[in-house]
Amino acid sequence: MSGPNVHEDVASPRRTRDIIAKYGFSFKKSLGQNFLIDQNILEKIVSAAGLDETKGALEIGPGIGALTQQLAEQAGRVAAVEIDNRLIPILRDVLADRSNVHVVHGDVLKLNLGELIEKHFAGLSGVSVVANLPYYVTTPILMKLLEEKLPLERIVVMIQKEVAERMAAKPGGKEYGSLSVAVQYYCEPELVCIVPHTVFIPQPNVDSAVIKLTVRKQPPVDVRDEAHFFRTVQGSFAQRRKTIYNNLTALVGKENRELLGPLLESCGIAPARRGETLSLDEFA
Repeated sequence: MSGPNVHEDVASPRRTRDIIAKYGFSFKKSLGQNFLIDQNILEKIVSAAGLDETKGALEIGPGIGALTQQLAEQAGRVAAVEIDNRLIPILRDVLADRSNVHVVHGDVLKLNLGELIEKHFAGLSGVSVVANLPYYVTTPILMKLLEEKLPLERIVVMIQKEVAERMAAKPGGKEYGSLSVAVQYYCEPELVCIVPHTVFIPQPNVDSAVIKLTVRKQPPVDVRDEAHFFRTVQGSFAQRRKTIYNNLTALVGKENRELLGPLLESCGIAPARRGETLSLDEFA
């Protein structure tokens, strides 16, 4: 059997199945592997990233290279970080004719991403993360990207639809929570499109969404102690049905309970409100 045509797009059901068969690849549930087989969605992801030959793209979890191929056409350089060593030879093969792609075998949660960005994207005018993220590690990966204050322009990722809706949620709704506040502190979120579960092999149980996070140069609110700010935000959502007063009592300790009411009042926040009604400004 002759090998599949290297120039053919990976993101088609036939080509994906050919590659899986050729290499005898089996999906690992523990790694949340779902390969995208829809060219239109890939184009939406890449176009949201606003790449050109002066910019770099950091991809996390390239799988068999469907998105990587498209990124290589638009970006000056691409670094693709893949945790599954069984995929490394497949990626090298599929991307053999793309001289601007570097495949890195590693766990993105353990890598020094600042160093990786310096090494692969030196001299470029900007870097964005563009990825189809595994559901089970979406939040840890995104929080690492944001908390490490990496020099990123945008983060364009396909994630579980509900998680994307939580990131973009406004105060007052049930989607709004500590993740919304954290993401909006660092970025401006924008939902790009909803992705049905039918455009993956194998099909996940839930729909996905592409979200574009434009990284802010400066947070929109002034916070003296970020760690304390995020502790307070998380504390405020500890039990969603409880008032902010009751939730924060657990954080400050029962012995400081009587100070909490006047403190909240002095910030213009009624102690009987719930966490999901507070804006970013009010939390700050």
